[in-house]
Amino acid sequence: MRAWQVTELGEPADVLTFGEIPDPEPGPGQALVRIAAVACNFPDILICQGKYQEKPPLPYTPGLEIAGEVVAVGEGATVAVGDRVLGQTGARGGGYAELAVVDSANLWPWPEGMTAAQAAGMFVTYQTGYCALHRRARIQEGETLLVHAAAGGVGSAAVQLGKAAGATVIATAGGADKCDVARKLGADEVIDYSSEDMIARVKEITGGRGADVIYDPVGGDIFDASRKVVAFEGRILVIGFVAGRFADAPTNHILVKNYEVVGVHWGFYQRMDPKRIPEWQNALTELWDQRKIDPLIGLELPLIEAPEALRRLGSRGTVGKVALVP
Repeated sequence: MRAWQVTELGEPADVLTFGEIPDPEPGPGQALVRIAAVACNFPDILICQGKYQEKPPLPYTPGLEIAGEVVAVGEGATVAVGDRVLGQTGARGGGYAELAVVDSANLWPWPEGMTAAQAAGMFVTYQTGYCALHRRARIQEGETLLVHAAAGGVGSAAVQLGKAAGATVIATAGGADKCDVARKLGADEVIDYSSEDMIARVKEITGGRGADVIYDPVGGDIFDASRKVVAFEGRILVIGFVAGRFADAPTNHILVKNYEVVGVHWGFYQRMDPKRIPEWQNALTELWDQRKIDPLIGLELPLIEAPEALRRLGSRGTVGKVALVP
């Protein structure tokens, strides 16, 4: 089969090589999936650079989220040949290829009517959003949700999930085009942080009260600003740090304003509380069936263009999810 491999660490464009490698074979409890689409994620870039918290042995094939068809199974697998599935490859990676071996416990039915790219980009992104909003933030109908980087893959999911939960959604994005994307996703109010004072606008929109829940995949200066607009008994959800700086959360400020800073490490649930994953996936599939969510694919490229896809993703110039197809 054809696949991308990282044989040394560095920038993706420099260290990714494309060629023929042996077809993988599924072991016990595993499935061999013919890839219909693979989603690109920031960890793919970090793994190439050697900056991710997990450092898999080389050579390594990136690709954490996939959709495709099961073509072979190992003993004890919970899926069958011919099943259309989506899921994650886990630390082993392997999605930037024509075939990938996946633990069958990490595979779920590909929802009817969803494109391959949407299915590939749904699992981790929407699971994270559902876990964050419902499990960690306990969001309630009628609350105000502030979503940062709302036009991105993680943010776009949070906007849709917030609306589905009955929240009033304020979205922030950089530039007119991304703000238009946030509006089309259903955001009630949109703030262009490249030209507007985000703090002043949130206070204006909320009548000075602030946001009950803040969804922050950015960190850095955005987290600092979020502390100034979080409501009494509000919750700031720490999703990630694409800004590159780990922000400080001064405990005196948390105490005085009576708010929570809540970590969201969705992947940890797979080890600590795995029964939650199917519960959330069933809820997400139901939301898809009701068309209350609709995964946004902003860029779809052929597999051979993986380095270009990661370059665009790393430049933060894309919207929604980026996907590769064979």
